Amino acid sequence: MKTDIKSLLLPELEQALAQMGEPRFRAKQIYKWLHTGARSFEEMTNLSKPLRGALAERFAITAPEILRKQVSRIDGTVKYLWRLRDGSAVESVVMHYEHGNTICISTEVGCAMGCAFCASTLGGLVRRLAPSEMLDQVLFAQLDTGERISNIVLMGIGEPLDNFDSVVQFLRLVNSDDGLHIGMRHISLSTCGLVPRIRELAALDLQLTLSVSLHAPDNETRSRIMPVNRRYDVDTLLAACRDYFDATGRRISYEYAMIDGVNDTPQHAKLLAEKLAGTGSHVNLIRLNHVEESPLKPSTPAHLKAFVEILSESGINVTVRRRLGSDIDASCGQLRRKTAMEDLTEHI
Repeated sequence: MKTDIKSLLLPELEQALAQMGEPRFRAKQIYKWLHTGARSFEEMTNLSKPLRGALAERFAITAPEILRKQVSRIDGTVKYLWRLRDGSAVESVVMHYEHGNTICISTEVGCAMGCAFCASTLGGLVRRLAPSEMLDQVLFAQLDTGERISNIVLMGIGEPLDNFDSVVQFLRLVNSDDGLHIGMRHISLSTCGLVPRIRELAALDLQLTLSVSLHAPDNETRSRIMPVNRRYDVDTLLAACRDYFDATGRRISYEYAMIDGVNDTPQHAKLLAEKLAGTGSHVNLIRLNHVEESPLKPSTPAHLKAFVEILSESGINVTVRRRLGSDIDASCGQLRRKTAMEDLTEHI
C-alpha cells in the first residue's frame, strides 16, 4: 500500500527520502510541489525522471475533484463539494471578510455525534479524513478562487476531536513554514465537547482558538439535542474549558444555535450567563439553518433579540453570527446529502 506523501511533515519526508538514498534538499523540493497543488510526480520537473518513477512506486498524492460548486450572488461565499479518492464527498466553504478569506473545512466523511439540528450526521460516520485530505480543501480552494486563504475553521462535516491525531497532523502541516504557513492564531477548531480530547489538545498548547458547540446551558435540553452530553455533561465540559483557558491563555468561544422553543427562552439565557460568568468567554449566537429532515426551526427575531439583551446585561461578550451564503446550501452537510439523494434518484 502506498504512503500518503502529503500527510508527511517535512522532517518525516526527509527521513523517507533518506531511506531512498536521496539528499535532504530533495524533500524540500517535493514538499513545495505538494503544497502548491501538484497532482502527480510527473509535474515535479526539477526532479529526475528515475526519481519521479521511484516516488510514484512508493507514494500516492491526494487531490480532490470539484463535484459541485455554489457561489452566493449576495456575498460571494463559495461552497465546494469535493469528491475524494474513494468516491466519498465532503464540503468546505470559503467566506470573504474585511480581515481576509476564511475557509470552513470538513474533518470526516459524515459524523457519529448525532446532533439533532445538523445535516452532517444524518447518514452517520463513513470514515475519517487523512491530514492530506484536510489540507487539500484549503489548498485547492485557494487555487480555484485565486485568492489567499488566511483563516481556517474546522467546523464543517465531522467532529474534529473524533479524528484527533489526523487533525493535529493537519494543523502542523498547514502551519508549516515551508507550506501554506497559516498561523495557529488564525485557526479555530470546533468541538461538540469530547472532554478527554479537549484536555489532550490543551496539553499541546497549539495556540489555536477553541470553539465549543454548547447549544444549551442545562443537561436536560442539551442531552435532547446533543447525545454527547450524556457522556460529558455541561458542568464537566465547562470545567474542561476552564482548564483549557488556564493552560493556553486562549479565550474560548461558545457556539449556540438558536432553536425556536427549545433553547431560546429567557430562562436559558439567564442560566447560560450564570454558567459562563467570570470566564471571559465569548458566545456566538447562530441563527439555525433549516434542515429539511429536522422539525427544528430557527428562533424568531424577537427571541434572538431578548436572548442577546439578557447575556449583554449579564456582562457576557455576545455576538450574532453574520449569515453568509444564505442563497446556497448553507447548512453544513446539506449539499453533500442533496447530491447523494439526487444520485440515488437517478439510479432508481
